[in-house]
Amino acid sequence: MILKTSDEKVQAAVILSALPEWKAAKAVFTEPEILPSPFGEYFFTDIEEKRCVFFHGGWGKVSAAASTQYVIDRWHPRLIFNLGTCGGLEGHIDVGEVLLADETMIYDIHERMSDPDEALQFYTTRVDLSYLRGPFPHAVRIGRLVSADEDIDPGMVIRLRREYGAVAADWESGAIAWTAHRNGTPVIILRAVSDLVGEDGGELYDKGNFVKRAAEVMQPLLCSLPGWIRGANLNK
Repeated sequence: MILKTSDEKVQAAVILSALPEWKAAKAVFTEPEILPSPFGEYFFTDIEEKRCVFFHGGWGKVSAAASTQYVIDRWHPRLIFNLGTCGGLEGHIDVGEVLLADETMIYDIHERMSDPDEALQFYTTRVDLSYLRGPFPHAVRIGRLVSADEDIDPGMVIRLRREYGAVAADWESGAIAWTAHRNGTPVIILRAVSDLVGEDGGELYDKGNFVKRAAEVMQPLLCSLPGWIRGANLNK
């Protein structure tokens, strides 16, 4: 029986941001009842005998931070997963690769009255992966994931690589990781590369089909989620 109140006990929360990512999750984890929230839909399901809430948090940093706090306050999960897509820097990562973030950074912070690096560091979050047991259920690249409220600007590609050591960027992971860290809630961020951006532009910009590509790269990532839940050792 699915409870409709905040008394539902969950061990893991899975936050998805963009609508195509959420639709991909509903296609893989088909549940009989989809419930509303102030941010987006959610549903409950059991994975590896662990009660999980899947939550559509919305796109961009504002929705990401607010919905993460909502999930923590309402269900107090022992672990948060953020699954989604990201754009890759052409020549440094491939479409379909999955980045497991060990650090996030929000790079569209423009401090002009004091130290800009200090401002960037304030919104940089180290992600503790020490509790994950191997082998991992999906091939991943571990590294820094950077975020901004925009798709990757081709004019920023060189800077993102040289100054920030990035190979991929998204809209929400920095806000989700920062909010979870402030609450002392562990988070696992897994982002599949949906498209590549170079100095000359993005392959899906203007006339590309992001919705189709997102579904393609999200499906294997979502199917690996039971293995990630096993490896997170939620019984500890």
